Amino acid sequence: MGMAMKVLLVIACVACTTKPTLGPPTGATCPPDSTLTYENFGKPFMEHYCTDCHAITKTGADRKGAPTFHDFDSLFGIKAVWNHIDETSAAGPNAFNDSMPNEDPRPSSMERYQLGEWLACGMPSDSGSAAR
Repeated sequence: MGMAMKVLLVIACVACTTKPTLGPPTGATCPPDSTLTYENFGKPFMEHYCTDCHAITKTGADRKGAPTFHDFDSLFGIKAVWNHIDETSAAGPNAFNDSMPNEDPRPSSMERYQLGEWLACGMPSDSGSAAR
């Protein structure tokens, strides 16, 4: 068996035993009375649960496997990959995604539903930005 075939077999075996990171879209919606903003929810959530790995200042092993360009220490960075955040960490009527963070501390169920809501509302900021 050639070396390329051995590598493909190893990759296939690992892929079958690894828990998928991305789940389905949550289907979260934005209630008209939502008060969640980047300042009062998004930034504190990301700082508490995500930026130990997902920050522009983290490189190499310090990212603990976080993909490049998945940096959540700015609203711009969050908006760039909001759908990945929804599919790994948020909750809504169609899915409860909890693959991230993969170590403590982890968000509560309520915080995951709030994350889904904030994302569905377009990640509004007190400075007025809410467009994806």
